Amino acid sequence: MVLLFFSLNLSAQITHVEPPNWWVGFENSELQLLVKAPEIGRAVPEINYPGVSISAIHQAKSPNYLFIDLFIDKSTPVGRFDIIFNRNTDESAVYSYELKARDKKPEDYIGFNSSDAIYLITPDRFSNGNTENNIDTDLREQIIDRNNDYARHGGDIRGIINHLDYIDELGFTAIWPTPMLTNDMNSSSYHGYAMTDFYEVDPRFGTLEEYKELSHKMDERGLKLIMDMVANHCGSEHWWMKDLPFDDWVNQQNAFETKGTLRNSNHRRTTNQDVYASEIDKKDMTEGWFVPSMPDLNQKNPFMAKYIIQNNIWWIETLELGGIRQDTYPYSDKNFISNWAGAIMREYPNFSIVGEEWSVKPLLVRYWQTGTPNKEGFESHLRSTMDFPMQENIVNALNEDEGWATGFVKMYEGLAMDFAYTKPEDILIFPDNHDMDRVFSQLKENIPNTKMALSYIFLMPRIVQVYYGTEILMQNTEKPDDHGVIRSDFPGGWDGDAVNAFTGVGLTENQASMQDFVRKVLNYRKQSDAIKYGKTMHFAPIDGVYVLCRIKDDETIVLILNKNEAPIDIDLTHYQELGLEGKTLKNVITGDPVIWNTNLQLTEKGPLLLTTKN
Repeated sequence: MVLLFFSLNLSAQITHVEPPNWWVGFENSELQLLVKAPEIGRAVPEINYPGVSISAIHQAKSPNYLFIDLFIDKSTPVGRFDIIFNRNTDESAVYSYELKARDKKPEDYIGFNSSDAIYLITPDRFSNGNTENNIDTDLREQIIDRNNDYARHGGDIRGIINHLDYIDELGFTAIWPTPMLTNDMNSSSYHGYAMTDFYEVDPRFGTLEEYKELSHKMDERGLKLIMDMVANHCGSEHWWMKDLPFDDWVNQQNAFETKGTLRNSNHRRTTNQDVYASEIDKKDMTEGWFVPSMPDLNQKNPFMAKYIIQNNIWWIETLELGGIRQDTYPYSDKNFISNWAGAIMREYPNFSIVGEEWSVKPLLVRYWQTGTPNKEGFESHLRSTMDFPMQENIVNALNEDEGWATGFVKMYEGLAMDFAYTKPEDILIFPDNHDMDRVFSQLKENIPNTKMALSYIFLMPRIVQVYYGTEILMQNTEKPDDHGVIRSDFPGGWDGDAVNAFTGVGLTENQASMQDFVRKVLNYRKQSDAIKYGKTMHFAPIDGVYVLCRIKDDETIVLILNKNEAPIDIDLTHYQELGLEGKTLKNVITGDPVIWNTNLQLTEKGPLLLTTKN
């Protein structure tokens, strides 16, 4: 972008024009530009370019902002045009703005679905591929300290690029890095969720060109890139917090500006669905700040709403994304978040968005999925939600002794709740994530139980997500709920690491076995239509054994979960409706044949995964 100034008296400098560019050919022909410069509100913009017209000009309360509504006709030629800012005096400025051609058709933005297994990464803790960007002297936090769980450790985009083969060969089909936009905060900036610039890649992670390179190299391997978006809040050091455009740009703005008392959210997410909820509870939920360092964005302000929607579309086009994960989904204004998702899905009909609803009650998760009927007629436009209820069921089931109401029955009845979901196969299931204890710790470092949890998750009618390091039994047992430890460094991601999980050097026997287990099951899942799209059938647990099946055409997958420490014979006639009598199945992990007759002996605790596909 080119900025030219005319008139010796003009001292204004345009620091922000956002979005920084746009494209021709969207369904929505409207674009709203945010312009930031000293006293820019006194200027009158002018554009002379075929197909582009100014439909409205909005002054903000702060004189240092101007909002310009453009109409971009679908016949508009690609290229640059000048925005001329005139004042009543002879002062003027010219800003060169670019309209680009879209590189992909909107229908070719294919989102994640039940065929996908997503690898979730905290980039700062995965791999340091470029040590030269560890510290940026223009940013507040300038320390790299791998001994400090809450400091930056140096992982970056180049580190992810360098290990795409590892992720691909494990059997994953998509990557979700936690946010990599600038977090110019004083401390704990590593996690990325306190953005201070929504259009800038944090230079300690790399450059926009490297982010694009990551996307392109993933696309070459058939991997989808999912971007972690945050519509609910920003970081307290965001550039606009020092000069807010309107009185209501952020929630509780008066308290912030007068250094008064700021209320945190009450986190009562049920107020979104509760027909009895009080107005004060609703307000405290959506207008309370998530934490004091994260100002809550007021999405009822129409300029803020457009800003967020356009920003997210800008990133979809710029990176050619394969999906969005929306952070703290139910904390946003409900009407806004519906409009946000609707705007994106209208532009990209085959796209996918997953929203984080951290609730263990299926009815609350169900509410947010598109097409789900409700009394108020609310439509979320959200294709996918997160299956926190089933994650808890799986952990509880495996930690408990077997009983009428304990143990495997928690998984059995949990999966039976799928009748509540409009499309259960579009829901995202996971053993753990970056905000909860590592699943190996949740399961008390029990390896057979961890393998049962993972195999069950991999076979469910769901989209699958796995946090980096789960495949090598990373844990935080000694420090429960410690996010810094949960997000520990992946071994081998730094030069000099004694253990290298990318190559297998230094892994324990148990770690290598789990890594091989994940690799084999996920790679089988990749080519199994039965797992990705098939019919699901399960059988009520009997004597510490629970059976889950996926069936499509001539392929039947049988997962037998066994809690018994001693050998046990199971009566296969109980499962005769599967039609497997006399057939030879293959053990997916060992490759050994298994003949399905009247009985089958299970010799060890853990999962047994069998397939008719040989």
